[in-house]
Amino acid sequence: MKKQSIFIIVFLVLMNASCVQKSYTKTVVFYLDVKGIKNVKKVGIRGNDKPLSWDYDYDMQLDKDSVYKATLTDKTGYKFTTVKFTINGNFELKDKDNRKVYFSNKDTTVYRAKFDKIE
Repeated sequence: MKKQSIFIIVFLVLMNASCVQKSYTKTVVFYLDVKGIKNVKKVGIRGNDKPLSWDYDYDMQLDKDSVYKATLTDKTGYKFTTVKFTINGNFELKDKDNRKVYFSNKDTTVYRAKFDKIE
């Protein structure tokens, strides 16, 4: 009985001290400038983390003159996410690395970009 009690206590201590990564609810507001690009019918964003996917566009909405906006919220334990923007279903930055969007220490991160340009 004593061995079983010790086993249970050790097991519970180990369960509480597990290496589970803490997660936080993060909001990212993306702004994409498409000035100078002709025949823009649809602007989207694709990426790693929900609600994004690499398989389909998450639609962005026109915010003001040639600037599109999308606001995404999800729970994550990561410090950044990776994305690429699309116009009419075509990816930007062909044969180049994805954009890394580092999350702010605050709840909301604002990310501003120009299509097909890394600054």
